[in-house]
Amino acid sequence: MKLVFLIGNSSVGKMTVGQELMKITDLRLFHNHMSIEPVIEVFGYFHSKIISEIREIIFEEFAQSENYGLIFTYMWAFDQKSNWDYVEHVTEIFKNNGAEIYYIELVTTQEIRLQRNVTENRLKNKVSKQDIKASSQRLINDDKTYRCVSNDGEIQFENYIKIDNSAISAKDTAKIIKDYFHL
Repeated sequence: MKLVFLIGNSSVGKMTVGQELMKITDLRLFHNHMSIEPVIEVFGYFHSKIISEIREIIFEEFAQSENYGLIFTYMWAFDQKSNWDYVEHVTEIFKNNGAEIYYIELVTTQEIRLQRNVTENRLKNKVSKQDIKASSQRLINDDKTYRCVSNDGEIQFENYIKIDNSAISAKDTAKIIKDYFHL
């Protein structure tokens, strides 16, 4: 069993890279918005408690399954202890079931992320992002509020790589990840 964390800022390409990585491995993809969008649809707003409970059930069940592994995308605010605690919690669920854990951080500029924020694939899979003006403003505000790019040497995990995917396609980024970690 493997758990692949795809981490990075909003619109950096986590979901799209995860989709490509799933195509070339036996990993399954659970992108962050697969739990967010249905909850927003039902409740009309971001209900963090229910989103967390849905994720917890999926993680617990998947970690005990016979599947090869799971890709999970997560926007990690490195300046928030609660985000560190959450990543550690999810890691432990999988480690307790014998999984190998991999951490891939994707980085690019705000300018490129604003361009990616309006791509067809993103808007198709993330209904809550379809209000382009609000989504773009949220991206800009989050950049001012949170630090979602790690500092050099901050991530001390054994299986970790940081990839600047500014000029690399999602398909090529997925191949880099697959080859680097022998997935």
